[in-house]
Amino acid sequence: MAFNPHVLSLASPPIPQAKAWGAAYDWALGPFIDLSQAVPGYPPAPPLLERLGAAAANPDYASYGPILGDNDLRTVYARHVGEFYGAGLAADEVAITAGCNEAFVVAMIGLAAAGDAVLLPQPWYFNHAMTLSMLGIEARPLICRPAAGFIPVPADAEALLDDRVKAIVLVTPNNPTGALYPASVLKAFYDLCRRRGLALVVDETYRDFLAPQSAPHRLFAEPGWRETLIQLYSFSKAYCIPGHRLGALIGSKACLAEIAKILDNVQICPPRAGQAALTWAIDGLRDWRAANSLEMARRAAALREVFVSLPGWQIESVGAYFAYVRHPFEGVPGEGLAAALAGERGVLVLPGSYFGAGQDNHLRIAFANVAIDVIQALADRLRDFGPGAGGKFGSRGGAPSWQTI
Repeated sequence: MAFNPHVLSLASPPIPQAKAWGAAYDWALGPFIDLSQAVPGYPPAPPLLERLGAAAANPDYASYGPILGDNDLRTVYARHVGEFYGAGLAADEVAITAGCNEAFVVAMIGLAAAGDAVLLPQPWYFNHAMTLSMLGIEARPLICRPAAGFIPVPADAEALLDDRVKAIVLVTPNNPTGALYPASVLKAFYDLCRRRGLALVVDETYRDFLAPQSAPHRLFAEPGWRETLIQLYSFSKAYCIPGHRLGALIGSKACLAEIAKILDNVQICPPRAGQAALTWAIDGLRDWRAANSLEMARRAAALREVFVSLPGWQIESVGAYFAYVRHPFEGVPGEGLAAALAGERGVLVLPGSYFGAGQDNHLRIAFANVAIDVIQALADRLRDFGPGAGGKFGSRGGAPSWQTI
């Protein structure tokens, strides 16, 4: 049979490929340290688990629900976001989705057609680029430079615009770099999109992992935000329930009317037991989320201390969940380096090459996955890692896996 050429052109999903590298590790240095995937390194709050179990046992939640999500959750979430950003939002401006990835997919289907283009900051989240590619939409790179802290520059974006560009996507706190975009930068992008008649899609999946603070922007207070802005969010990460697949999209009522057409053909309705539990958790777990954000700050500080002690290694950006690290091995293929690190040192990180062209000198570290003592153990794992005698990678020897990827 024949397959869609847009799908055939995609690489295989990167996370399973990366996790396979760990099979070569012999545990001689201790437990395997997985810093590859954005998965919270602690369990959900026990009261949330209790409510999830009770909802799953309720036959009412085994039936179909509204396409855009149960109204109770949409109402509570709209109030929560409105309070946080200092704006008035309504339940009918919220769509609940099966994870934030789905929110992105349906937003892109709604905004652009095959042959159109969308600006993505690069380094980019690989699922965003893959989604656009399978839809036949050009993922046009908006290069973010280390010297600027991987913060995108609005003037650079404007220089890339033409009649094919339908939207600009921003991810803050960023995946993969961790960079937090300043409010002034977000406002400049909003003004650019409004002036040029484009959609601004802001993915704030990791906002709840920031230390408690004021709102990261005031875009929802702009009187015309409904004609320009779409916001994406993930309950999966903030509440440690990625397996329950729940996210959210905020947009105008006119936008959601179109999104509903797409969702009806993709999910019919989002998972319902999780929605019931989250309706309580948004207010019931405020203190729990705040404590987790403080723990993320402590883990980030511990990671900085590790890399200060490692000559040649440099954290170029670190944020709410991720660090983007420059390694000292110029010219070494990124996938091979990451595979060797997993197989020889039992440390799994993702190569920069997964996040766009020209990223081979970087590694993404999802430090939020593990406790501080595990982060501190990275110093010994990485300290003498590198090309050794006989052309092999790492002082422990072993097959030079970086040469064969």
